[in-house]
Amino acid sequence: MHKLPAITGKDLIKFLESIGFKVIRIKGSHVRLKNEEGKATTVPLHGSEALPKGLLRKIIREDLEMSLEEFLILFNKFKC
Repeated sequence: MHKLPAITGKDLIKFLESIGFKVIRIKGSHVRLKNEEGKATTVPLHGSEALPKGLLRKIIREDLEMSLEEFLILFNKFKC
């Protein structure tokens, strides 16, 4: 099993924008993003706190519809 890195909401939003998502709405501390395929997700921004691992897994699996391995490969390329 692959281990998820600690990712802040701000870093996740930057990553999602790099793979084609656009911010469509900001309401309070939550940012809603959507891509051209119609996939959408909401990312909470709570300062510099890392996102809870369960929420990050849910976003990857259900909202982005990608495997954990795919996400880690893309995220590692983005961070370099």
